Amino acid sequence: MPRRSRMYLPGFTYHIVQRGNNRQTCFFEDGNYLLYLQLMREVIPRYGADLHAYCLMTNHVHLLISPERDDSISNIMKVVCSRYAQYVNRKYSRTGSLWEGRHKASAVDTENYLLKCYRYIECNPVAARMVERPEEYLWSSYRVNALGDDDDLVSPHKVYSLLGKTPESRHCQYRELFSSSLSEQDSASFRRATHYSMPIGSDCFIEKVSAEVGRHLGYMFRGRPEGKAG
Repeated sequence: MPRRSRMYLPGFTYHIVQRGNNRQTCFFEDGNYLLYLQLMREVIPRYGADLHAYCLMTNHVHLLISPERDDSISNIMKVVCSRYAQYVNRKYSRTGSLWEGRHKASAVDTENYLLKCYRYIECNPVAARMVERPEEYLWSSYRVNALGDDDDLVSPHKVYSLLGKTPESRHCQYRELFSSSLSEQDSASFRRATHYSMPIGSDCFIEKVSAEVGRHLGYMFRGRPEGKAG
């Protein structure tokens, strides 16, 4: 049975997860992370998208992306993952698949869930007990969004921009979001949504996505709105 084609809607934002094959390591040293990010810098402008947040873990990748075209995300992930896998296989004299099949993608209800998704992505190293604070991890967008570090790879989402009138106030308000941990229920919400490649959001949002793609999406995870979690 052929795989269902991916449909990414311009004007929506997606949480993308790409895992290493059998959850094995796909980043072995600092140069690997740097190359992956450089590939993203080269490819994203070519296919048209905004990257709002990212976290490169040892054996998987999280991205928060708003595509400009319906094929933007598919093309970005195809080219970056292919070129990166070729590099790793050559450098480490390995064979076989580096990535575990196709990436997972979940449309995010930006009105109610976007800032939680930022937190979920950038707190991954803390949740994995790799670091104590998100700013200690080198391979995420936290220092850009929270501290103002320069990184032309990251573009602020309009919801992020509403956190304050100046960059300094936005950074301050963003740091405040991380003053408490994301609840386990919220974290589980994002894990389940990406696992099933289904939207996370209100009933109204999920119905809107279904109408846009022209089909019932089957399993659809409904999380709790922003601000209602502990």
